[in-house]
Amino acid sequence: MIASRRRFIKIAATFAGFAVVPARRGFAASELRLWRGVALGADCEIQLYHPDAQRAEQLIAACVAEARRLETVFSLYQRDSALCRLNRDAVLDDPPPDLLRLLSETEVVHRLTDGTFDPTVQPLWNLYAAHFEGADADPDGPAPAKVAAALNHVGWRRVAFDEARVTLAPGMGLTFNGIAQGYITDRVCDLLRREGVGHTMVDMGELRALDTRPDGLPWRVGLENAKREVKRSVEISSQAVATSAGAATVFDAAGRFTHLFDPRTGSARPQWSSVSVVAKTASMADGLSTAFSMLSLEKVRRMAAGLNEVNVYVTDEADRMRAL
Repeated sequence: MIASRRRFIKIAATFAGFAVVPARRGFAASELRLWRGVALGADCEIQLYHPDAQRAEQLIAACVAEARRLETVFSLYQRDSALCRLNRDAVLDDPPPDLLRLLSETEVVHRLTDGTFDPTVQPLWNLYAAHFEGADADPDGPAPAKVAAALNHVGWRRVAFDEARVTLAPGMGLTFNGIAQGYITDRVCDLLRREGVGHTMVDMGELRALDTRPDGLPWRVGLENAKREVKRSVEISSQAVATSAGAATVFDAAGRFTHLFDPRTGSARPQWSSVSVVAKTASMADGLSTAFSMLSLEKVRRMAAGLNEVNVYVTDEADRMRAL
């Protein structure tokens, strides 16, 4: 794979921006506690405003610990993660509650997108990765017969789960790369809310704002194109933003085949250069942006129109971004 987890969202308001804005609600710019790190292979950041420096550091440490804990559930690279064990054995007894909760949230997004969001596309990932790792890989991708064979192991309806067990049909595999970062962002936000924290921006792979900025204004988030140029700035308060872009991870040097898969056809070539979604939760924004990447303008518009408090921005191959 040529690139990994390139980001297409940028927090436009950072510490320097607050230095020139009068503080409100009892906060000052000097009370910013900024953490940067990595979770599930993505750059992460927490902008937390708190008058007690020691308590703020404790809260950030708790957030990081929560993200690390959830990695042991959803990681595809930690061999002993719950997800890796499920994919290896096709069955997982006594699944962790977070796995069950994410499976339930996946069910919702799957339904809202007419099945386009489907984490059972892991066999397609394995096929494309193995194909392009070959020394003489066909630049046009895997043979249609191999894609069809992989598709025989794709299908959300063949995943069964309850509190006692999760099972997959033979040959299947799950990936939560299209929703797990949003889920982790939401759980970190839940932790901070329980501790009474607001006026904070959490980015654990996807962005979610707790309330407004400390100065009472909305947070400004820049949506970038593949050249890392900010094409549009959106304002959010108590909302989340997620962007899916094929260029974030590609399998071939030409960038024609990406990590975004159509579970209906096996295609790894999305309809859009990027899709950004603003929603109430990061997991919803994450899942929708993943699914909308594979859909036509008409279908995205129809689906978005039926969702409350959801805004969608699509960028085509000519680098034109439009709001739907």
